[in-house]
Amino acid sequence: MRQATAGNGAEGTAATPAVGVVVATRNRADSLAVTLRNLLDLPERPEIVVVDNASTDHTRAMVAERFPEVRTLPLAVNRGALARNDGVRALDTPYVAFSDDDSWWHPGSLARAARILDAHPRLGLIAAGILVGPDDEPDPLNDVLAASPLGRVHDLPGPQVLGYLGCAAVTRREAYLDAGGYHPVLFFGGEETLLAYDLAARGWGVAYCPEVVAHHHPAGGPRAGRRARELRNELLTAWLRRPLPTALRRTARLAVAARSDISAREALSDALARLPASLRFRDPLPPYLERAVRRLEGQRAS
Repeated sequence: MRQATAGNGAEGTAATPAVGVVVATRNRADSLAVTLRNLLDLPERPEIVVVDNASTDHTRAMVAERFPEVRTLPLAVNRGALARNDGVRALDTPYVAFSDDDSWWHPGSLARAARILDAHPRLGLIAAGILVGPDDEPDPLNDVLAASPLGRVHDLPGPQVLGYLGCAAVTRREAYLDAGGYHPVLFFGGEETLLAYDLAARGWGVAYCPEVVAHHHPAGGPRAGRRARELRNELLTAWLRRPLPTALRRTARLAVAARSDISAREALSDALARLPASLRFRDPLPPYLERAVRRLEGQRAS
């Protein structure tokens, strides 16, 4: 693996960018412009690839006109989270950070991430600290990750986790490709858990490193559609990687909720349509990792 060069001067500088940035987007030209301006202002000067998920607005023209130094990878169809896979393959930096079209990285954080990854060869993905909105409010997810019951091991820089926010992650490109990236069955919505499982199953560490910081400015609006996708993908992840009794219990639980919850009803219908593909890709977690997942579920329940 090529050794990264995170810089040997002041915090946040880099002689050769060790971290590239992948931004997946669809029909969010104005928000994307804010993200790109913030990314281009970073002292690390990362290479940036925008993967456009078949936008029908002026996204591609905007990037070409206002940000000619940014590479655009136009897709003919909306590939959801799989667009990130295309972006990772398009880069050749040893490390890849992800931004959405409403998020960006704090100055110096990418250089810091490169140094952490350099120092921990088994580390496959950094789950970053997240600051939300113009007031930089800490995301509640930060506390959940910090309190992970999986604890620390000597060869990782922070608490072991099996989840993260997609727009606040820096991955080792080698590890990401080894794990297969984001899974085609899920498309989009809560897809991070499955990738964390697959990284861990192949021996890569996933750790929370709050000193690496992402800014997230999510747009408001209804969450019904997103909630249905997240419920669907939670169930499909169980069928893909969890023991059969667990997957059956999750299906029964969602079926009960579907009687009175329109999001659960939509999630169940969509999950059943994707179930045959999930069964083709089914590969249960090794026992040690299944035990770790159950410990995390115990934390969530408490």
